[in-house]
Amino acid sequence: MSKARRQHQITRLLEREHILNQHDLAARLARLGVEVQQATLSRDLAELGAVKGPGGYRLLPAAAAEPAPAPRQRLTQALSRLLLEASIGGNLLVLRTPPGQASPLAVEIDRASLPGALGTIAGDDCIFVACDSVPGARALLRQLRSMSAAGPSPTGQLQRN
Repeated sequence: MSKARRQHQITRLLEREHILNQHDLAARLARLGVEVQQATLSRDLAELGAVKGPGGYRLLPAAAAEPAPAPRQRLTQALSRLLLEASIGGNLLVLRTPPGQASPLAVEIDRASLPGALGTIAGDDCIFVACDSVPGARALLRQLRSMSAAGPSPTGQLQRN
């Protein structure tokens, strides 16, 4: 199945049904004959502008009508909404998000292909970003903080650790 058709099915499900989590969404897609891995589903949800709240997933109203922004722009938007605090330990960055938001932010960090970032590991509310060096980690931390400050943050100020 093409990406466009899969995302269309996801959009229809999110508009019509109460979807609590990605496992629930994947099961409903499977009943429609759409087999999808969790990583692909996470990317699709991020691209569609789906957000997860206490009541499950929902689409932002204008998400379907607007063209997808560039990876760096999406990352700036995600950082300004989701990054609560950032700290460094050696060549690792530790990023904190609201519960359930680490994976979507990690996907955007990976997609942006930032210099010095080798990859991410996301839990529920914490992301580890592996960097190529300690100086690379410091530079990336400065860049992420700067990008986070580029947009309004409903979650408050980024803590400077």
